[in-house]
Amino acid sequence: MRVAMASEAAGRPGRTNEDFTGAVPTAAVLVDGAGIPGTESLCRHGVAWYASRLGGTLLALLSLAPGRSLPALLADAIEQVTDAHRDTCDVTNRLSPSAAVAILRLSDGLVEYLVLGDAYVVLDRADGPPLVVSDPREVVISRSYEPALKTATAGSDEYNKILSDLRSNRNHPGGFWVAKDDPRAAQEAVTGNCPASGLTPAGAALLSNGASGIVDRFGLTDWPGVMAVLASSGPDEILRRVRQAEAQYAVAADDATIAHCTGFGQAPRAGRMRAGGVIAGAAEGGR
Repeated sequence: MRVAMASEAAGRPGRTNEDFTGAVPTAAVLVDGAGIPGTESLCRHGVAWYASRLGGTLLALLSLAPGRSLPALLADAIEQVTDAHRDTCDVTNRLSPSAAVAILRLSDGLVEYLVLGDAYVVLDRADGPPLVVSDPREVVISRSYEPALKTATAGSDEYNKILSDLRSNRNHPGGFWVAKDDPRAAQEAVTGNCPASGLTPAGAALLSNGASGIVDRFGLTDWPGVMAVLASSGPDEILRRVRQAEAQYAVAADDATIAHCTGFGQAPRAGRMRAGGVIAGAAEGGR
């Protein structure tokens, strides 16, 4: 399996990239960190640390335990990262760092996938339209809070209270699920598989919600169009179009990340670096 990656921070002053992506020869991981600026009293490490630590731990587990299920590996990763800062940070606080996660793994002729939170996995099938895997629960619930958030001043007590109320739905039955401090959330992920032989040469892609905006936010193309652009021009072109649309419509930019996976069933090549991660090597992540 070959993986091309691109990751770009939102570019706002004082912000680092809170996305992570990385790969090993048979798997790719994307982590989209989430949190509120100014909550260092809850977690001294921050969102970028959490996303990078979770992504790196997942890559290690995918390499060391290829036979275990993806939810089991994600649960172990969440537990390990939580243990790493449980003694220094308020890991259970609803405002402490969390993340959406997408995983893709090639195993015994199957392409396995997992999505937890508002990330995407897209598989370009030869016998039909792309299979688009998403977890819409957070988006559906978050939309009900959008009117109140728009009228509140970002960073104010009122704004943070609204976000706190929103996050009370997180990792709760009837709410939505993300990677945070509870490994049981991994069992709520959307999972599945398809034959590797059933994919086109365009392969598959993992996208953070900042990158998926090319379809679900701005409507610049559809998912077949995304896979066509990835096949012809690579993930950098998707990010360029997203940034262009954000500027055109004067909307807040978001960190945007894509991992484009191809060459299923072929022998892995030597590792090479791309923005946001490493192929067949130690991951490099964080916003």
